[in-house]
Amino acid sequence: MADFVSPGWHWFIAIVTVISLAACLWLIFANRAGKSTGGKVGVTGHKWDEDLEELNNPLPRWWFNLFLLTVFFGFVYLTLYPGLGSFAGVLGWSQTGQYEQEIAAANAAYDPLFERFAGSEIPALADDADALRAGERLFSTYCTTCHGSDARGAPGFPNLRDDAWLWGGDPETIKQTITNGRAGAMPAWEAALGEDGVRNVAAYVEKLAGREVDEEWAALGKEKFDMMCVACHQADGTGNPALGAPNLTDDAWLYGASTHTIRETIASGRNGVMPPHGEFLGEAKVHLLAAYVYSLSKDE
Repeated sequence: MADFVSPGWHWFIAIVTVISLAACLWLIFANRAGKSTGGKVGVTGHKWDEDLEELNNPLPRWWFNLFLLTVFFGFVYLTLYPGLGSFAGVLGWSQTGQYEQEIAAANAAYDPLFERFAGSEIPALADDADALRAGERLFSTYCTTCHGSDARGAPGFPNLRDDAWLWGGDPETIKQTITNGRAGAMPAWEAALGEDGVRNVAAYVEKLAGREVDEEWAALGKEKFDMMCVACHQADGTGNPALGAPNLTDDAWLYGASTHTIRETIASGRNGVMPPHGEFLGEAKVHLLAAYVYSLSKDE
């Protein structure tokens, strides 16, 4: 069980649990009536339909014993396993330990299947049908929640089948991204630009992408772009993979391509996170998964 913020919570939970079980025992014995001798059974005083009365029969013996067994089971369980606050139980079992055992068993069984691909270069694996089948299964398990089953992404989650790479699309960079994760941040500019400034910069960004825009707005937006945006997106708007700053001259829009969405991005900023998978998956699986992702954009 996780550590509590205060030792008092351990004692609170443990004491309340033990008292509750003891109260159950008391309740069972306090309300136990003697075995009927065949005489007239008393009534509870509840009556319906004039003459339908509730009798005060004792609990059947099997039912009474079942209650006792349930309470006894509770005491035994809480002695052996976690449940009384921070007490770990005499067996020392924990969910974390159980999970680690299962992971170790799975790794022992399946790691050799992935290790056989570890010695090959990623471009070579991208042309290996067996490697791609294994990589696809890894992708389906760990990546589809964000990038979709077809790897074409969703708003805020990159499309892995095109050639628009925020951090770079060469094999080693893809592997590094999967291993260590990425954190990209677009600061909010509304306070500095104002509403009209956001509109103008958005117009200039759309012009960079080859769209027809209001030229007056775009000209004003370029002035602000040159002051505030070139540090990340470069003077020509082609971006900077070292910072994860996107290329603004193509038609790949991570959060959406509408004018409203572009303005919202500039005004409020964006924060994207790719979690690291290296420690969880291990070197061999990351290597194979990188080969599969690399193959997706190579085939388009």
